[in-house]
Amino acid sequence: MKLVFASNNKNKIQEIKHQLPKGIELLSLEDIGCVEDIPETADTIEGNAILKANYVTEKYGYDCFADDTGLEVAALNGAPGVYSARYAGMQKDANDNMNKLLSELSNTANRDANFKTVIALNYNNKQHLFTGIAKGKITTEKAGTEGFGYDPIFKPEGKNRTFAEISLDEKAQLSHRGKAVAQLIAFLEK
Repeated sequence: MKLVFASNNKNKIQEIKHQLPKGIELLSLEDIGCVEDIPETADTIEGNAILKANYVTEKYGYDCFADDTGLEVAALNGAPGVYSARYAGMQKDANDNMNKLLSELSNTANRDANFKTVIALNYNNKQHLFTGIAKGKITTEKAGTEGFGYDPIFKPEGKNRTFAEISLDEKAQLSHRGKAVAQLIAFLEK
């Protein structure tokens, strides 16, 4: 089975390929010749995942899935949420985003947060949504060199290491994206 993942984010593609069974060949946007930036103009994580999946299906005719992810911080009323990638500006720089978040939480005792990933799958002319949530805390400083995005400052519930300090296998078991991808795989294997 061939399935397009509506992303050119090499980190996300690597994480998802790592989880997929051998029978599913994953194609990126680059693989199908989609070089344009797909608009992410929805005001929800679900909405952006749906926009991206629909864009690929409508313009390129492929069964595909797209994801959107947000970091929701309790002390910030769920921010940065849908704006996580561009929290510190349109340059979408992970270090700038982490620095802004750490600065905003510098005098805050409540460090509770969760990552939320929604995958929208367009398959056989139907749409399906899968949601994965990872609860945890925002650390006071960056730790680890693995992963991407906010991984160096997010410590999942029950662990004393950040997502940037654990292996891909362990992250797949614990992470928001890993949980959503597991639901996607279970659906496709039915």
